[in-house]
Amino acid sequence: MEEIIFMVEESAEGGFLAKALGVSIFTEADTYDELRDAVKDAVKCHFDDERF
Repeated sequence: MEEIIFMVEESAEGGFLAKALGVSIFTEADTYDELRDAVKDAVKCHFDDERF
């Protein structure tokens, strides 16, 4: 399994943004807990399988 590192920032409009470093994955959510779930979903969609 590869390691994917995300940079997490607070959005100027409210909520949070997550950007993967070195991989084209980006997602956002209103709360940190929602962002964690959104990151998991984005990674699964990007790789199109259940490795993660």
